[in-house]
Amino acid sequence: MRDKRLFKMNRLRTHVLILLLVLHVSSLVATPNYQWQLLPALPQAISGQFVGVHNAALIVAGGSCFPVSLFAGGQKKWLAEIYIFESESNDWVTDSPLEHPLAYGVTVSTPNGMLCIGGSDGARHYRDVFYLKWERNQIQRSSLPELPVALAFMGGAVLGDKVYVVAGQSAPDATVAMNKCFLLDLSLPKPVWDEFEPLPGPARILPVVAAQDGAIYVMSGCELVPDESGKATRTYLTDAYRYQPGKGWARIAEVPHPVVAAPSVPSGPSHILVFGGDDGENVQRIWELKDAHPGFRREVLAYHTITDTWAVVDTIPQALVTTTAVRFNESIVIPGGEDRPGHRSARVYQAQAIQSHSHFSALDYIALALYFAALVVMGIYFSRREKGTDDFFLAGRRIPWWAAGLSIFGTQLSAITFMAIPAKCYATDWTYILGNFSITLVAPFVVFYYLPFYRRLQITSIYEYLEKRFNLLVRFFGSIAFILFQVGRMAIVIFLPALALSAVTGFNIALCILIMGVLSTLYTVLGGIEAVIWSDVLQVIVLLGGAILSLAIIIASVAGGFTGFISMAYDQGKFHAFNWTWDATVTAVWVVLFGNLLGNFIPYTTDQTVVQRYLTTKDEKQAARSIWTNAFLSIPATILFFTLGTALFVFYKSRPEALSTTLQTDAIFPWFIVQQLPAGISGLVSAGLFAAAMSSLDSSLNSVATVLVTDYYRRFRRFASDKACLRLGRWLTALLGLFATGTALLMATIEIKSVWDLFTKILGLFGGSLAGIFMLGIFTRRAHGVGVFIGAVTSAVVLFIVQRYTPLHFFLYAGVGIVTCVSVGYLMSVLLPGEKKSLRGLTIRTISDAEV
Repeated sequence: MRDKRLFKMNRLRTHVLILLLVLHVSSLVATPNYQWQLLPALPQAISGQFVGVHNAALIVAGGSCFPVSLFAGGQKKWLAEIYIFESESNDWVTDSPLEHPLAYGVTVSTPNGMLCIGGSDGARHYRDVFYLKWERNQIQRSSLPELPVALAFMGGAVLGDKVYVVAGQSAPDATVAMNKCFLLDLSLPKPVWDEFEPLPGPARILPVVAAQDGAIYVMSGCELVPDESGKATRTYLTDAYRYQPGKGWARIAEVPHPVVAAPSVPSGPSHILVFGGDDGENVQRIWELKDAHPGFRREVLAYHTITDTWAVVDTIPQALVTTTAVRFNESIVIPGGEDRPGHRSARVYQAQAIQSHSHFSALDYIALALYFAALVVMGIYFSRREKGTDDFFLAGRRIPWWAAGLSIFGTQLSAITFMAIPAKCYATDWTYILGNFSITLVAPFVVFYYLPFYRRLQITSIYEYLEKRFNLLVRFFGSIAFILFQVGRMAIVIFLPALALSAVTGFNIALCILIMGVLSTLYTVLGGIEAVIWSDVLQVIVLLGGAILSLAIIIASVAGGFTGFISMAYDQGKFHAFNWTWDATVTAVWVVLFGNLLGNFIPYTTDQTVVQRYLTTKDEKQAARSIWTNAFLSIPATILFFTLGTALFVFYKSRPEALSTTLQTDAIFPWFIVQQLPAGISGLVSAGLFAAAMSSLDSSLNSVATVLVTDYYRRFRRFASDKACLRLGRWLTALLGLFATGTALLMATIEIKSVWDLFTKILGLFGGSLAGIFMLGIFTRRAHGVGVFIGAVTSAVVLFIVQRYTPLHFFLYAGVGIVTCVSVGYLMSVLLPGEKKSLRGLTIRTISDAEV
């Protein structure tokens, strides 16, 4: 009987796995291809030219050509002409030529101009380094320090302010290549060339070199080997390397075939596109084939820096080598080049990425509609119970402890976090995991030391405590810092998820913003904090369910199942979690744990959006349970999201062709959801992503309205009716929602995000100050209003200096702010006179004196 039950269980498990594999719609993977079109042709057919962009102008300089066919006895001609193409024009214009013919050097485009490095004129190689700048409708030239050695046929790229030049040939008659590498730091007032660690592997010419993801990548090329007569012969290479500043060279995945002299360009945050290239297949038959030569390879290869994989993503209309691909007018342009041995092209190809989006099925749209309808119904249902401000702001203190706990968890789990944690593990490893576990270490402090004050003082806004303990100024400092920060982040928490959802679903970004902004404002205005909390509960269930299903589908699709998944992830070092060092500038174990431990005091003790949940339960005991619920739920949820991120890495390492070369890394999980989850489930989890953003927004809307009504309107109009306060709370919620939605729409249409980021970054300086103020209030009796205010301001100033002028890891910023505020605030309270007031029930030592 036992064997029969085991057989049935195994058969059921097999059926489940088969079902998941069937549901895994790998046929719907959507790599982007490119729409190719021709721009006006160059005035003459050339290759080996310098190509770059400056001031919205495409510049082509120098190069070589064959006026008479090579196979008819023609000789290569070296050129000095300069051609310019502007997007507004319909043709190329000619400018003053170079000082002498020059070709086969390196070009990098910089804000200061198109930087031309080295090159040859056939008779000699050059050390020249100079800018070509398009200014006032003409080319301007300025020189930079020369290369240490003459070079041509090398590769190069710019990473930040540093220009890297790799390998090459020192003279036209050299029978061996070089593996030397040089670096020029353009940020220095007087830049000089430095030699750095030589390229591993064979010395080479014509490598593919690109900068991406904080590193320099070198791929393929030709090794020069002298034959018996002393003439150089070529060996075509497929090896590839990555150079990371401070870490040196590392071997990476080999190119599927040689891509010698291929144009390349970075794409998105983690891809390098390689267009065609010479694989050497017909190198011995050039004079046999002559003009019948089939040309070079036409595949567009994509190298992914995260998974270290190659994939074919498109085909170029005409194979071109010894030219350069550049970004121009939000597209990729490849001008001229050699299309077959001894023959040049004047064609200019422009490639525009066509992002493939998911095609939502009817089930997906139904799931989306039902989810959004459920949120509105919640708002309408709970609106009938909102009789006063106690209902609107505190849900009448009737929320079950488990729902409040899920709401705390959901509030902290914004859509940005839901996308960012798996994306971080997908791109790196588990180093951040201790930071999430630190929430469980903060929970006891909150339950035993903070919660009693928030509950027993019968407050609505936690900043009421600051006036009772210190003075009105400190209360205003806390409430204003909270209001401004929340107002500043409201637009961000819907704009960034909308950006990601738009990229992977194809939905109009404005539509995404309007859905999130309007719906969250609507049900929050109607149902108050009660609607907010229950929508959080629904969101958490959907998102955790979607994450579990996604993980199951991935593991079921990996060869070897769970064992195969663990094995591949382990081999790739994806489970690395501990950096044992005392270095405070990296993610050392103590930095991650200690930094996040102090950092979590900010939201869990000073943030009205979180603490307000503590106040919605029946009593202090129920509130404590809600805090423990959030703390203990964070452990399996953290493991789930970190495992999911690792699983996404394993999935896309096995299927690099399923990646989009233009997708932002943070959107990898939404991309998987809309491309790989079954119809209906994909729509439901996508709705959950919308709801996660809406959860952050609705929490901010209700809490800011709570603080504005409680700390300002009701504070100065003590006899205002509860009905008037409720009406004002609803109007403020609506106005705040309108403001957040409108600002997010502005971010989507005009460039104000950088200004907004600066605004929120400045306001973020006060998070540690607030945590320090509450610590001083609860744990000390000597601290007074003047002292803690000085401590808070000093804390913000010190933190600003630390952020701007030190390499300290950002995990420690909260600790710097808190420690500075507490130490300076306490010292100033000791040194300066302060107002004498009763501390009954306001500190940890006097709480027992208060009436419970």
